[in-house]
Amino acid sequence: MLLKDKVVIITGGAGLNGLGFASARMMAEQGASIVILDLARAHPEDAAARIGAQHLGIVADVTDKSACERAVQTALAKFGRVDVLVNNAGITQPRKTVDISIADYEAVLDVSLRGSLYMSQAVLPAMQAAKSGSIICISSVSAQRGGGIVGGPHYSAAKGGVLGLARAMAREFGIDGIRVNCVTPGLIETDIMKGLIPDDKMRHILDQIPMNRLGEPSDIAGCVTFLASSLSKYCTGMTLDVNGGMLIH
Repeated sequence: MLLKDKVVIITGGAGLNGLGFASARMMAEQGASIVILDLARAHPEDAAARIGAQHLGIVADVTDKSACERAVQTALAKFGRVDVLVNNAGITQPRKTVDISIADYEAVLDVSLRGSLYMSQAVLPAMQAAKSGSIICISSVSAQRGGGIVGGPHYSAAKGGVLGLARAMAREFGIDGIRVNCVTPGLIETDIMKGLIPDDKMRHILDQIPMNRLGEPSDIAGCVTFLASSLSKYCTGMTLDVNGGMLIH
């Protein structure tokens, strides 16, 4: 198994049709112990139990630094280590530039960007002590193409910030044996996508994707599992595009 005896924390992982839960399930199949973090209304304990009784669900808001620290300490108390962090939590809003309110901007930037920073800060001491670790940040094709599909410009900005943060951390912590990489999903069939794209627009989008389909959560999960495992042991500061060829130039 690729992740035997590894402990993985995944933020925003309780949505059963989401990227986080798909990644959690696949990594558990590869031998990892999983800790799912999410808001109370998402019921992370139930999501973890669906994967197996040995896994852990914790209610935590990634925009709250102390909540992130408490969640990591709870994981360490149960499992004794943290080997992998998947910064998956994020929200999106379909807004035009002039329509983005202060509250919109803060909500989207806080979850994706501030949350990735706070959770990374919380796990880094344990990873540094172990001289080993993998942090995987979920960005988006929106950051690379300048939005234009579902999320507004503030979503593109947040996910672009995630790319910069991950690369900076990769430079800083490589000496400690800690790898930091990003995955940039294209359009993936998750609950967040339902009803947002009319059929005629969807047909046009699919025509621009060489593989002529939307991605599935398992497509992202496979790449996350790769970056969490020793198969990617010489990969850091990397952005792994998973978009069916959408960005081929």
